[in-house]
Amino acid sequence: MPRWREVPPQDGRRFVVTGASSGIGLEVARALAGAGGQVVLAVRDRAKGERVAADLPGRDEGRVEVRVLDVADLASVRAFADDLDRVDVLVNNAGVLGMPFGRTADGFETTLATNHLGHFALTNLLLPRLTDRVVVTGSRAHLHGDLDPDDLGWERRTYRPYAAYAASKLANLLFLAELQRRLTAAGSTLRATGAHPGSTATAITASSGNAVLTWVGSWGHRLAGMQPWQGALPTLYAATMDVPGNTYVGPHGPGEMQGWPTTARRAPAALDPDLARRLWERSEELTGVHFPL
Repeated sequence: MPRWREVPPQDGRRFVVTGASSGIGLEVARALAGAGGQVVLAVRDRAKGERVAADLPGRDEGRVEVRVLDVADLASVRAFADDLDRVDVLVNNAGVLGMPFGRTADGFETTLATNHLGHFALTNLLLPRLTDRVVVTGSRAHLHGDLDPDDLGWERRTYRPYAAYAASKLANLLFLAELQRRLTAAGSTLRATGAHPGSTATAITASSGNAVLTWVGSWGHRLAGMQPWQGALPTLYAATMDVPGNTYVGPHGPGEMQGWPTTARRAPAALDPDLARRLWERSEELTGVHFPL
């Protein structure tokens, strides 16, 4: 398998990376800035964002900026989108895993709000200002996902943190496919691509409140998985290489746990156009944001 790790020059191209203050998001931002790109770090904590931005290539030349975005809060999503002009690539990276049941300020279940609904709204709000593509972050967990568009808030089912995460990741891949269908039908040259990082050492479980999950996220993947710079490669490939819309990228190794970027596997449910349409329509109802093209 060719070991792709060289991001092509990105001079003059502007990227928005959500969840860019740590983990995969930070490594994606670092690599894009190192390749000459202009990078907006979309983060919940401005102070943390400023600290990590200080060490990124291009910060002194004004190519790296920090903006506040909480994807779990629609008011924050709208304010962020309203304050942006032209963007070439939107990288929807922010996410949570293993969260106890909770609801956001908008009344949405926290995991779905963070991993899907917020990015759904952000993407559609920014589409008129995008010039190239949207990158959606998936996960191998989507293979176990069971998504009910009529019960996205877990009101009729017993809430389980991992099941909620898997469902949200299935929602990401359904969103990827349906977004590309709608872009194509609208005659748009924009494209939607996706990627997953396999087994990578990040702090995604740090806010779960579960000591075991936090240990696995912080140390388990360090023992068995990739370092964040390598786990970021599928996302970087999906964001910068000339691939068709609806391409989904992941590590090439056994179980797609480790390795170098290649085409990734999708569950049959992730390819179900009816389920994708139903999820899209329900997401529009919940967020009040619609496909603008």
